[in-house]
Amino acid sequence: MTADVSRQTWPFSLPDLPYAYEALEPHLDAPTLLIHHREHHATYVRKLNEALAKDSDLQRLTLTQLLRDAGKLPEAIRAAVKNNGGGHLNHDLFWNSLAPAPARAPRGALGEALERDFGSFDAFRTRFSDTAAKHFASGWVALSFQQASGKLAIVELANHEVLLGAEATTVLMLDVWEHAYYLKFQNRRPQFIDAFWNVVDWRKAAERFEQGASASDV
Repeated sequence: MTADVSRQTWPFSLPDLPYAYEALEPHLDAPTLLIHHREHHATYVRKLNEALAKDSDLQRLTLTQLLRDAGKLPEAIRAAVKNNGGGHLNHDLFWNSLAPAPARAPRGALGEALERDFGSFDAFRTRFSDTAAKHFASGWVALSFQQASGKLAIVELANHEVLLGAEATTVLMLDVWEHAYYLKFQNRRPQFIDAFWNVVDWRKAAERFEQGASASDV
């Protein structure tokens, strides 16, 4: 698994994708991934660095610490840190939810948890797809492990809201901002969601689930 950007401190950096831009073809197209990663994601990183450029104290904090305590940030930079920091974190989770030629469905502890909490893997997939298709405007849809309940849940995130580890662990992330799919799919978001299921990295999803479940047992 690539380095976790949640632990980055200023100056933040854009990690390379864990696969080539064309590796997810024909499901997700290389031109979209290239623009999405090198332009959109890179812009969030640049603007986050600019927002913190004059505050040496805040530069010592990790991305998670900044987002967790965003309400305490100076008002002049609060929105910039929340939006661009959230965009940086969520994009990294999205990239690391994808892989070329992945397993078709999760097995082991994650597979069992999906059956327990949704009835079956197919029922989970249908509910997740429906939530993503109906999500209003820009944002994200995540499969999360909720620390308090010890169960999996589908969570909608508006704009660049984030899930933080103390409350929930992101197991799987889907970007439903239009820039994630518009070159190939135009306004046909349901087709993009169908394509997404062909490249979900269930191995990494299982790792994140097990990390979240282990933390809840401590």
